[in-house]
Amino acid sequence: MGDVVVGASADRLAEPLGRLLGPRTGNALAKLGLETSGDLLRHYPRRYSEPGTLTDLSSLAVGEHVTVMAEVRQATVRPMRSRGGSMLQAVVTDGTHRLHLTFFAKGAGALRMHEHKLRAGRVGLFTGVVGEYRGDRQLTHPDYRIIGVDVEDADEALAEASRPIPIYPAAAAIPSWRIATSVRTVLDPLTPADLPDPLPESVRAERGLAGLHEALRLVHEPETDADWRRGRDRLRYEEAFVLQAELARRRARAAAEQATARPRRTGGLLDDFDARLPFTLTAGQREVGDEIAAELAEPRPMQRLLQGEVGSGKTVVALRAMLQVVDAGGQAALLAPTEVLAAQHARTLRALLGPLAEGGFLGGADNGTRVALLTGSQGAAARRASLLDAAGGAAGIVVGTHALLSETVQFADLGLVVVDEQHRFGVEQRDLLRAKGTTTPHLLVMTATPIPRTVAMTVFGDLETSTLTEVPAGRSGVTTHVVPADNAAWTERTWRRAREEVDAGRRVYVVCPRIDADDAPVPGGGEEAGDGVDLVPDDDGGAGTPRPLRAVTEVAEELRSRPVLADVAIGVLHGRMAPDEKDRVMADFAAGRVPVLVSTTVIEVGVDVPQATVMVVLDADRFGLSQLHQLRGRVGRGSDPGLCLLVSHAPPATPAGVRLATLAETTDGFALASVDLELRREGDVLGAAQSGAASSLRLLRVTRDADLILRARGDARALVDQDPTLATWPALVAAIDRQLTGEREEYLERS
Repeated sequence: MGDVVVGASADRLAEPLGRLLGPRTGNALAKLGLETSGDLLRHYPRRYSEPGTLTDLSSLAVGEHVTVMAEVRQATVRPMRSRGGSMLQAVVTDGTHRLHLTFFAKGAGALRMHEHKLRAGRVGLFTGVVGEYRGDRQLTHPDYRIIGVDVEDADEALAEASRPIPIYPAAAAIPSWRIATSVRTVLDPLTPADLPDPLPESVRAERGLAGLHEALRLVHEPETDADWRRGRDRLRYEEAFVLQAELARRRARAAAEQATARPRRTGGLLDDFDARLPFTLTAGQREVGDEIAAELAEPRPMQRLLQGEVGSGKTVVALRAMLQVVDAGGQAALLAPTEVLAAQHARTLRALLGPLAEGGFLGGADNGTRVALLTGSQGAAARRASLLDAAGGAAGIVVGTHALLSETVQFADLGLVVVDEQHRFGVEQRDLLRAKGTTTPHLLVMTATPIPRTVAMTVFGDLETSTLTEVPAGRSGVTTHVVPADNAAWTERTWRRAREEVDAGRRVYVVCPRIDADDAPVPGGGEEAGDGVDLVPDDDGGAGTPRPLRAVTEVAEELRSRPVLADVAIGVLHGRMAPDEKDRVMADFAAGRVPVLVSTTVIEVGVDVPQATVMVVLDADRFGLSQLHQLRGRVGRGSDPGLCLLVSHAPPATPAGVRLATLAETTDGFALASVDLELRREGDVLGAAQSGAASSLRLLRVTRDADLILRARGDARALVDQDPTLATWPALVAAIDRQLTGEREEYLERS
């Protein structure tokens, strides 16, 4: 039996706050992204204050919007001589540090009410934006609430003075205690029947968890610390369970689909390819290859994530899987996020296959196939040839960007879809490609970004996971150093070292966060947005720095003017360039005609130039750890050792400085990914939807809650085993639809 039927009661959660609380309060809450009663009830307190526990005022930063609990030390009204009118100056304290409160008015009478309430010894909550005047931090015209005074009767005052006080994420338009009052106005009339519970009763009983109605009361109106902790634990578990239930439902849906079995064939393309490989597969490549081969031989679709260290040989593993499918009469499609990477993949596959990629051409192998390339900006003749090869089956492997998703692209028999750098694609895009098969194609998702186990469970929970950790023999590795940007001698040495590598016949990358000096940095997006630039906030959490970030065009000109790089050809590469121009630049770089390439992060993933030995990242403190690790992976891919120089203005003791020092100390991508998860806001790891007010992961933290996620995963899978569609559990389905739709599904779309 299911739980509460979702019907008219669910409408109670959809009621507009403007209607329930009045337009003024409704408009103020809307600025926090809170539109309905359900939104408000899920706006959980950030922390709780005890009436006797004062906020450490030394931690307040100028410009920050704060809510603090402090004791009034004094309050004085006096006239202002310079401009007329009166002002009240009050001082509040945490016992050691002081904070000034300032109020202005035309006359002293208007300030007497504040003076009366702000009596020495009283404790209150004070909220506002921290300013500074003559070296003292202050709040100007703060909102405040005096504990035990700003209530209607003595009993309520006594109760308020003895229980935890919820402190909500607030804004200038509405302070924390007004949010608390609004929550009580919405919550108090509701009954358990008004709040359909996403957690089935059996799961709640098994885990000893409160019902939803009780949990919301415990977090919003706790009598004790134990209350809000119990409510929070239940709501945190719910977040994990709803997410895992949808992942389990997707997994079940995929398992029920029919695929064409593609067993390995002796004496085919794959055997010929293995025979001509100039190197030996690592043990990990063989093991993962066997896993994939076995799944391809099944009549149900493979759903596998292949993650691996930079340079661990994922491309060869994927190619061997594609050849197995071609041997079995099918085709494989490789979907890449950018045209640069798609073209790189096509070149790499053709080079690895040699004559085996020249099927039907003079000099091609008798049993060969073709590798077709399809991108949105190809010339008409090249596009027509690739479309014909894909539709007729001459091309066993078709590589492309989003252009592969076009209705004009048809396949003779699509058997395997390989998605590279899955985080750039959504579920709908992936499924558009899979729908081109007569049966559901097998799916192999590749990522070069190492994923900690907890994130894999949370983000890729419906995929089986394979991991490559070894690096193939012959790689010399990379040494990383942090270069202080304001140290002229070190900067000069950076470019002198670049010249030494060029003179030795090697290549140098220089990466910048912007294309032009006038641009804002592009935070994410593919080539159409400029480039994928994974910028992180300043160390103070601000939106940006007044120091201009380095740009490709200006850095290229600067390097051309440096005597140490005189007569060295310097190229540029970024997402605004035409595809044929990008291909020409990459070909010139690979051939050594242009040995120094100034680029955005368009070269972050997959670009493979074995002669590239130096990676200089300018404004390195503005990139995330995982992305810097990817950039570092572009050098040291041949027999010559690599050098990565991280040029940064960040002081060593700041979070950005710690990030860079951590990168310099280790090349273990999985260790770095875990550190990245700890250092950065979780939203940056799980996707943009997870860092905003509308995030469906409000309480769950994948670094801290691994055991809880694992329990929720087991419970969710057991439930889906009973009912793969979850039709028996309408409240759970409603929660999935509400929490994991549109932008809020962004992190799930990686699966």
